[in-house]
Amino acid sequence: MRHSTLILLAPPLLLLVAGDASAHAELDRAEPRVGNKVASPPRVVTLWFTQKLEPAFSSITVTNAAGERVDTGKTRVNGSQMSVPIRAGGSGTYRVNWHVLSVDTHTTEGNFTFQVGQ
Repeated sequence: MRHSTLILLAPPLLLLVAGDASAHAELDRAEPRVGNKVASPPRVVTLWFTQKLEPAFSSITVTNAAGERVDTGKTRVNGSQMSVPIRAGGSGTYRVNWHVLSVDTHTTEGNFTFQVGQ
């Protein structure tokens, strides 16, 4: 009897665990790519996420090698894509910081770097 009860409870429990695991908007890809090296500073940094985002509560900041902020502060969100224009900030390591609120009300944040220069 215990074995049959466990078999009946297992599928709903697995659905709950799977639902929790995929409940956050995670970074899917970025342009420039995470850790990539580009010859010159890009005009825009674009991030794609695994879920749609809430525009009013999602943002990107970008700093150059000197730690100066080079993004324009005008993050744009379109579905699961988010981008921000940036000004040239010289060569070196650029850091991208992001904070998002997905439409399912979960927040996530993270950062990555890319290199600019020869």
